[in-house]
Amino acid sequence: MKEIVIISGKGGTGKSSICCALAHLWKDNAVIADCDVDAADMHLILHPQSSDSKDFFSGIKATIEESTCSSCGLCASVCRFGAISEHEGKYLVNQLDCEGCAYCYRICPTGAISIPEQKVGQYHISQSRLGCTLIHAQLNIGAENSGKLVSKVKSVARHQAKQEHKDFLLVDGSPGIGCPVIASLSGAHLVILVTEASKSGFSDLKRVWELVKRFNIPGACIVNKADINSAICKEIKEYLRKEKILALGEIPYSEDFPAAISMGRTLIEQNESTWRPIFEKMGNAIKEIL
Repeated sequence: MKEIVIISGKGGTGKSSICCALAHLWKDNAVIADCDVDAADMHLILHPQSSDSKDFFSGIKATIEESTCSSCGLCASVCRFGAISEHEGKYLVNQLDCEGCAYCYRICPTGAISIPEQKVGQYHISQSRLGCTLIHAQLNIGAENSGKLVSKVKSVARHQAKQEHKDFLLVDGSPGIGCPVIASLSGAHLVILVTEASKSGFSDLKRVWELVKRFNIPGACIVNKADINSAICKEIKEYLRKEKILALGEIPYSEDFPAAISMGRTLIEQNESTWRPIFEKMGNAIKEIL
């Protein structure tokens, strides 16, 4: 089973639209994983028909049991994050400020403080409308540990792909270079970088490629909106040659991208005569690399 991760240095490059188009082509031989857990969107296009949802727990937060608290104030005095305050003679923990260091828990003389593991989101094993399995997740508002949730999504997706005897695991990663992206890259056989012909797109492409190189994973690149700035597009192509990144293809600016998203369709469903040949060519090139 080969794992392909699609990422971008910035949001809005068309990464998820491209991933969904490839999912449409490979629906009979792939499991799809949406690892952009902070802003998951593949379910909006792949429309899960049924889901097995499970809670995800990660990290701890302090809580104070009023009945056993002696109101000594020791916990508030040692909390370096200012998460514990006194209110009407009782000490309370502000959950948003608590960093889960557990110092207060360790020094509380009456054992009034507990540090339960937090439910920070859910992950779902779903049957998409295309017939392929979609593993996706949602991080709770304000929750942390998105990198750990990405790792969980990938672990479940790998198990599912092996269980279904699929040849490919297609992963839609997060934009940027943070923890969720690092978690998305772990174990990948190929990284597809999606960029656009703009100064910010080119800058972020270089930044994310520096990250990918640390993992020694081969890379390929798709330039979306390639016709909006021909000079920068030329610079990008020169950079790809210099860095030995395979140029998978260039896609012109098209209103089909927002139209397909608004209708809940893949690009191929939106305009098959235009997009099927383009993505079949890219898909065959990806398989040849692998």
